[in-house]
Amino acid sequence: MFEALTEAAPELRLAGLHALDSLRMEKAFRHFGHDITDEDHVLEAGLGFAVKTGKGEFIGREAVLRKREAGLSRRLLQFRLKEPGPVLFHNEAVVRDGRIVSILTSGNYGHTLGGATGLGYVPCEGESAEVVLASSYEIEIAGRRVAAEASLKPLYDPTGERMRA
Repeated sequence: MFEALTEAAPELRLAGLHALDSLRMEKAFRHFGHDITDEDHVLEAGLGFAVKTGKGEFIGREAVLRKREAGLSRRLLQFRLKEPGPVLFHNEAVVRDGRIVSILTSGNYGHTLGGATGLGYVPCEGESAEVVLASSYEIEIAGRRVAAEASLKPLYDPTGERMRA
């Protein structure tokens, strides 16, 4: 089968799992089991765009409306290290304004972005998105804290323009 496919479509290129995971991380695509589980709230995971509460009843609709009204207690952020050398995997400590507040749920090197990227939830009870993003972030790697930028949108192609091209 492999030989037949590669002969029929010579323009196709092989891509390994690590390469695909690197691309997923740059685009901040969530991995079920790491970044999102059945215990995470769709709004806190930054996936509210996928839930249309105005389109009628569905299982979980009331929970989404209640959370929207009450406000988020945490947010999933994407991080990019400001140093190009270190690598992230997952479970590294997220440091906000000098204090460890959580861990990365995923991490990998973002070759297009020129640095390691990670996803992690940050507590934000009663805080706006602007306040959360105005904080100073570091990721602790092997006992050393490395400065990181944080974003609620994908750091690569945040509008999805390239994906629709």
